[in-house]
Amino acid sequence: MQPVENRWTKKRKAEEEAAIVPPANVVMQFQSDDGVKAGPQLSVQQDVTIKQLNLLLNQLLSNNEALPYSFFIEEQELASNLGEHLQKNKVSVETALCIVYQPQAIFRVRPVSRCTASMPGHAEAVLAVSFSPDGRHLASGSGDTTVRFWDLSTQLPEHTCQGHKNWVQIVSWSPDAAMLASGDQNGVIWLWQPKTGETIGACRGHTKCIMSMAWEPAHIQMPCKRFVSASQDGTAKVWDANTRRCVFTLSGHTRPVTCVKWGGDGFIHTSSRDGSIMVWDAKTGARAQTLQGHGHWVNTLALSAEYALRTGPFDHTGTAPSDPAEAKEAALRRYQTACGSSPERLVSGSDDFTMFLWQPSVSKKPLQRMTGHMQLINQVQFSPDGRWIVSASFDKAVKLWDGVKGTFITTFRGHVRPVYQVSWSSDSRLVVSASSDSTLKVWNIHSKKNERDLPGHADEVFSVDWSPDGGSIASGGKDQVLKLWRH
Repeated sequence: MQPVENRWTKKRKAEEEAAIVPPANVVMQFQSDDGVKAGPQLSVQQDVTIKQLNLLLNQLLSNNEALPYSFFIEEQELASNLGEHLQKNKVSVETALCIVYQPQAIFRVRPVSRCTASMPGHAEAVLAVSFSPDGRHLASGSGDTTVRFWDLSTQLPEHTCQGHKNWVQIVSWSPDAAMLASGDQNGVIWLWQPKTGETIGACRGHTKCIMSMAWEPAHIQMPCKRFVSASQDGTAKVWDANTRRCVFTLSGHTRPVTCVKWGGDGFIHTSSRDGSIMVWDAKTGARAQTLQGHGHWVNTLALSAEYALRTGPFDHTGTAPSDPAEAKEAALRRYQTACGSSPERLVSGSDDFTMFLWQPSVSKKPLQRMTGHMQLINQVQFSPDGRWIVSASFDKAVKLWDGVKGTFITTFRGHVRPVYQVSWSSDSRLVVSASSDSTLKVWNIHSKKNERDLPGHADEVFSVDWSPDGGSIASGGKDQVLKLWRH
């Protein structure tokens, strides 16, 4: 038994510590995530709220319209008033407090809460679903060898496209929403006209399964006409959609090419089961560099500006200039906004349970090795604003990472089987995950909690996509049914 005086001493000490509060005023300095200071150092009361900090920052930046911001102190997001945050995280205020601000989307996507349509039609598993860049059309690819376009207003099949002789594994929209490319297990790619469902033609040249496809960004070429495909035959090919001819073949990998991304800086990135990532000049097809680091198959890639590249000239309402030159300029502005002042970043996920964050235009060495997953990584995705990365793994977990530094933030747990795919809401606040356990789950990245459970599928969910306008989620899986989820 402890002596009485010791117990009283400890109790008094605890009361004194609890009574310690930060000084009534705190000296602070706003700073952007690029390190640029905004305005002078300011003395603010410790009970200042996030809303008041937003007003203050908008005045300092002389914004004509008030923009929403999130605030970070020593990499911890400010979720309460300043004094509470300082006490909770034991932050020193002996020197000026650096508050890093990040602009948020001016619109807010509401979390989906219910299934509004179960759309049967496919005779085999639904392997791919994808919304068009303007959010007005939905396409799906299936093991029944068909591609289907769906009417989002009536929630009924619009066109059934036949031509493939094997499973359709990939569907990919051009950034101007004028064409859809679909790839099958035989290595054949078909191009489709979304409005009529008619075929434009087939691209033949690969000898094995199509693993991934990506289109040339709209700010480089408008109307869009070139795209790249990655195949199990160990090559990637760049095609002209108008002539359906191969422009050049990217040969260099010794094993199947698993993923391909066409960057906004004029480079194509490919990942392979040979453990390497290769960067190619999109104009000439010459290899620019090879990124080494992974110890096993590289399964997935994502670019920091990928959302802007996918949606091209279309904003979050699905509108874009009708003139091609103006649309090209709009796409360039959106890409530059997505990149900010730093070069495009690339993240890779592998069978070795790790991820790497790269800046290929700056260095062949990774910015960060990202560890934590206990099994292979199926998919990685940058948030639309490029500030976050989310990863899906066979270890049943979804993990959130800092998209600039690659540091780990949190793990979302809830799925009881492997997680196959993830997709972001257009405002970068929510993420949806699709799992082998037959459910979808919506996660809130700010509260770091499960926002919604979406059961309904009768079997594994293979594919999920969140529409660019934020209004709908589409999912497809082994039960052959396509489901639409809305608020």
